[in-house]
Amino acid sequence: MNLHQFRFVQEAVRRDLNLTETAKALHTSQPGISKAILELEEELGVDIFVRHGKRIRRVTEPGLQVLRSVEIIMREVANLRRIGDEFSKQDAGTLSIATTHAQARYFMPQAVAQLRKRYPKVQVVLHQGTPADIARMLRDDVADIGVATEVLSDAPDLVSLPCYEWQHVVVMPARHPLAQSERPTLEQLAQYPLVTYHPTFSGRTRVDAAFARARLEPTIALEAIDADVIKTYVRVGMGLGVVSEMAVHDEPAGGDLVWRSVGHLFGFNTSRVAFKRGAYLRQFVYAFAEMLSDRLTRPLIERAMAGTPDDYEL
Repeated sequence: MNLHQFRFVQEAVRRDLNLTETAKALHTSQPGISKAILELEEELGVDIFVRHGKRIRRVTEPGLQVLRSVEIIMREVANLRRIGDEFSKQDAGTLSIATTHAQARYFMPQAVAQLRKRYPKVQVVLHQGTPADIARMLRDDVADIGVATEVLSDAPDLVSLPCYEWQHVVVMPARHPLAQSERPTLEQLAQYPLVTYHPTFSGRTRVDAAFARARLEPTIALEAIDADVIKTYVRVGMGLGVVSEMAVHDEPAGGDLVWRSVGHLFGFNTSRVAFKRGAYLRQFVYAFAEMLSDRLTRPLIERAMAGTPDDYEL
């Protein structure tokens, strides 16, 4: 047996047992993958997959056990590579970060700049996506660290720690009637079309839940994943914008937009940093996490990665 066989089996499951897509993802041939998997099954003496003709239909019971072992093996192979990088290059390498647009645009720039100043030989790669994409990139070893508000705390194969709390703000043109209200109500917001995040981003579920509890049905004029896009459509009169508070930090006072905090309506959200459980973290990964928040320290992260049942909530 060999690592190629393990990688083929692992990727086949990730691709919903579609060997054609598996071959494309691994830049090899579908017959080659089929042959390698059959040879692994023959060597192990068990069927990993149930087949119907040439098609794989599902994973067998012993196959589930094999997959768990393969996951451990491949994770440790990735760890070996990281250890080699750590000790051969010391302060050099690539820090791969998976995050949402809002985190990359508003929250991370200072920490990334600080990291580059401290580790000038480290290349930073930003992968932007949905919270679900971020979790997947961590699992697939595409990213070393992930930052998002949703999903990460619910994934048992990830270790996530709270980073900071934030609230929503409602954004409007300076001459909007609601600009006179310092503490808007849900009833007031529901009178106007809303421009806000897609349901999978930036605490949107809290917004929907608050209106539902009040038995109000606001008109959602536009959904987006990018706060800058939301503010653009507010400027052209599409409606009131509901964005994270960090999205207005660079808006000039006295400009064409005003905003009001609405944490009293929608509550507070917690953004989290996450790592793949069992992954080996290089020195500059710990350093970057510490730069993101003074709540995050290397000893704290090490305890969390070791599974110590401490309370890490804010």
